[in-house]
Amino acid sequence: MTSSSSQPPANGAAALSAIPRAAAPLRRQVVDELRQSIISGKLSPGARLVERELIAMMGVSRTVIREALRQLESEGLVAMIPNKGPVVRELTLAEAKDLYTIRAVLEGLAARLFVQNADEAQFRKLQTALTVTAAAYKAEDPEVLLGAKNRFYDVLFEGAGSETLSSMIATLHARIRRWRALGLAHPQRSPRRSQESIKSLRAVVAAIKAHDAEQAEKIMRDEVTRAAAEIIRLLANAPPQAAAQKAP
Repeated sequence: MTSSSSQPPANGAAALSAIPRAAAPLRRQVVDELRQSIISGKLSPGARLVERELIAMMGVSRTVIREALRQLESEGLVAMIPNKGPVVRELTLAEAKDLYTIRAVLEGLAARLFVQNADEAQFRKLQTALTVTAAAYKAEDPEVLLGAKNRFYDVLFEGAGSETLSSMIATLHARIRRWRALGLAHPQRSPRRSQESIKSLRAVVAAIKAHDAEQAEKIMRDEVTRAAAEIIRLLANAPPQAAAQKAP
């Protein structure tokens, strides 16, 4: 565990929590803690992730830290820079455009397949998830909202009934988490964006209820396209150092 004499990180990275021993595998706990710190901005883009500092702060072994960093590198959250080591990857316009284009196609397909494959129980779960998401929008808590929307999409993907599609979307969402968190919590987020988003999700559920696979797919694609436009606007208006395209 972390000693009370541990020094703060020299590179300006935020302090991280020591990892308690729990039922979940230690490596997964460390990955989750680092991932959430990156998504929330606690670890800022470009921040160095120095092994000895992470070991001291989180109270785990070098092996666990290295495995966690490799996992986050595969998710696109960490980059390995020659002669510098692991750093938090920068958010880039080019990558945002690319990932959201792919997301629109995959999530649109998920909506179509939900119409074709989901049963009545799965549809009721989707309606419940929509109700929770609508309440989360009213609460205006970005963290709660992100969790509620994740649940909505999880139910949608499960009902689509395609393990291959679910696997592809899971990989994509791992890469896109920071953009989604940024879009929900950014102080310059468009006031109308929340209204647009919940309206779109309600329309998707309505199309699914009507067994209109084509319309469900179109609405979902359009919603992701609007989300992409908002993220691109926020990144484009960010200070140069925040929007710099430094990722390898």
